[in-house]
Amino acid sequence: MSAEAWHRLQPQLMLGQRLQGTVLPAPWPAGVTGIFVDLRLPVVGFVDVLLLPHDAERWPAPETVTQFEIWWMDDRPQIRLKPVDPAYLRDDFEEWVMRLPGSK
Repeated sequence: MSAEAWHRLQPQLMLGQRLQGTVLPAPWPAGVTGIFVDLRLPVVGFVDVLLLPHDAERWPAPETVTQFEIWWMDDRPQIRLKPVDPAYLRDDFEEWVMRLPGSK
C-alpha cells in the first residue's frame, strides 16, 4: 500500500474501533513476533506477541475469524490490533497495561 493510500484510509479508522478479521498463516514459527490478520482492508492487521498469551498454543489458529480492536496506528501502513476475546489476550493484560510508560 502506498503512503498516499494509507493516509486516505487512516482517517476512516480510530483507536478502539472493533474490526472482524481472519488470522493468517504465519511466515515464521509461532511465538516469534505475533500474528497477521486479514481485515478485508487494503492493509493488514498485526497483533504483537506482547498482547498474546505466553503459550503460543492459545493463540488464535490460522483461519480463525474473531474480533480485534485497533490498538495502534502510525505512519506505516499497518494496523496494530488487540484481540477482543480474552482467551486470545495475555492473562495479565490489565496489570501489564498499568505498567506501560505513561499509564496511571
